[in-house]
Amino acid sequence: MPGAALALVVGPAALGATVRLLVGVAHCQGNLRSDVLAEVKGKTQETELDFSWTILWEFVRPHLLTLLGAVALAFGAAILNIQIPLMLGDLVNVVARYLREHAGNYIQEVRAPALKLLAYYGLQGLLTCGYIICLSRVGERVATDMRKKLFMSLLRQDIAFFDANKTGQLVNRLTSDIQEFKSSFKLVVSQGLRSMTQTIGCFVSLYLISPKLTGLTVVVMPCLVGAGALIGSFLRRLSRRAQEQVARATGVADEAIGNVRTVKAFAMEDREMQMYSVEVDKSCDMNETLGCGIAIFQGLSNIVLNCIVLGTIFAGGSLIAGDEISPGDLMSFLVASQTVQRSMASISILFGQMVRGISAGARVFEYLTLEPTIPLTGGGRIPYHSLLGRVDFMNITFSYPTRPGHQVLKNFNLTLSPGKTVAVVGESGGGKSTVAALLERFYDPSAGVVMLDGLDIRTLDPSWLRGTVIGFISQEPVLFGTSVMENIRFGKPEATDAEVIAAATLANAHSFITAFPEGYNTVVGERGVTLSGGQKQRVAIARALIKNPSILVLDEATSALDAESERVVQEALDRACAGRTVLVIAHRLSTIQRADLICVLSNGRVTEAGTHLDLLSKGGLYADLIRRQRVQGQK
Repeated sequence: MPGAALALVVGPAALGATVRLLVGVAHCQGNLRSDVLAEVKGKTQETELDFSWTILWEFVRPHLLTLLGAVALAFGAAILNIQIPLMLGDLVNVVARYLREHAGNYIQEVRAPALKLLAYYGLQGLLTCGYIICLSRVGERVATDMRKKLFMSLLRQDIAFFDANKTGQLVNRLTSDIQEFKSSFKLVVSQGLRSMTQTIGCFVSLYLISPKLTGLTVVVMPCLVGAGALIGSFLRRLSRRAQEQVARATGVADEAIGNVRTVKAFAMEDREMQMYSVEVDKSCDMNETLGCGIAIFQGLSNIVLNCIVLGTIFAGGSLIAGDEISPGDLMSFLVASQTVQRSMASISILFGQMVRGISAGARVFEYLTLEPTIPLTGGGRIPYHSLLGRVDFMNITFSYPTRPGHQVLKNFNLTLSPGKTVAVVGESGGGKSTVAALLERFYDPSAGVVMLDGLDIRTLDPSWLRGTVIGFISQEPVLFGTSVMENIRFGKPEATDAEVIAAATLANAHSFITAFPEGYNTVVGERGVTLSGGQKQRVAIARALIKNPSILVLDEATSALDAESERVVQEALDRACAGRTVLVIAHRLSTIQRADLICVLSNGRVTEAGTHLDLLSKGGLYADLIRRQRVQGQK
């Protein structure tokens, strides 16, 4: 029986390791299920992402020497942790011999093992400090490199990718997923190596102290592991349900905060708060239940552990009385067994952390290796002096990748002649903005071809096409939270201050910009929130004009403005359009009456085409749209 009692010293470690491992893995699986990725093709799938060790190696390789140094230091610290219990045993043997024999000089006898033990402690502290510094450097630099590469990879993706994936989800990859991976990387490398080395080394030490008692642990351990598995299966279900409920509560908060203007516009703060409170209360109840389950297990584990320590001392005393082991051996056995327990508990936690880290890494690596369907660069360029600006849409059929079953354009044909203004009108949802998106090559058509000066735009460099040839002005221009100067210069980063001022003057923006206390250095706030709609639109026009584009695309550029702002912006647009090929996506038909050609789009096809007077005389869909807008304007 004394042998069995001693054998149980390592038992609680196995029980604790099993339950922590199972709960840790369940928690990670909950994270995976709550983070389902939307495929670029518009399909939602729950797939197990693969972790690429090859990609990880590419990030680690530049820092390999530092990492190897950290591993060596961590290994040295672990070896010292194995030696310390044995040194404590030598120290106890000196004390026990002096108490038993009352002979010799106690100070002289205890000095050597005590100083040696102090040296071990000091060296262990230095090694620990060293490997933590090295790992921190490697982890931070790897995480920095990953963030840079992931951000660049996301920027390279085509618009269809962003249609299918939420912005918050992508930002989460850059922040929490990389942070999770970095923490796991540092913890697993350092603590994992130490814990594995200490566990194996201390088992060897236990065997050297008492082979018989150590062998009995192999008999007892499976029973404790089985008990831990039963408890763990219960806690695993609780953990999974609690994690899923946290995800639901987070989803409610994310939606409310993301649409806070709409919430306030309808005075729905109390309703959103109530919905969030219900979900959070459910999460609280589930996590409290989970906490109680873990608390009961930990309490039982502590009781068993303390009883085993007591039994170990009792059994050890019997063995000492029989001269089978010395008092120092008993102390060494106790310390070594406790080291094994801590190491196994650490390994169980590290295993769950490793699973979470691998899952986070796999989510990051998924986007690192994702190739866009439309490349960011590559292809031919037309010399500026040879560029005419003729655009031909030839037999275009198109469906958005997120809605492959719905054809937005069907056998669509349209020609934009050089230096002419062509307006595309029609009912909402008819595909007007899609025409502009195809010209920008945000998407490629399902069938047909878009030509620029007789060349398929798929053979041209997209960055040159968007950055130099086409100037795009949308209905709701988005400004960055910097100065007016930097927002305009965004269209041409190398532009001088004089060029920025010239573009602003052409866009009817110079007068209101100079009226600001700080002029062109005025910070516009996030998304240009401090500017009015008309002011934002004129800054956006200046941003498009500063690169002197050959083709100008106006996607309902004045439809969201009041009458006075529309007048000022329209004056700026009229000046901007002079001498350029212009595609106007129009909602207010009064703004395109002087267009060289007006095309009426219905059900994805051009049903009418001509000048304003021609289309009015036909009495077709265009005339009907004009009539309806006049009626609405009189109300």
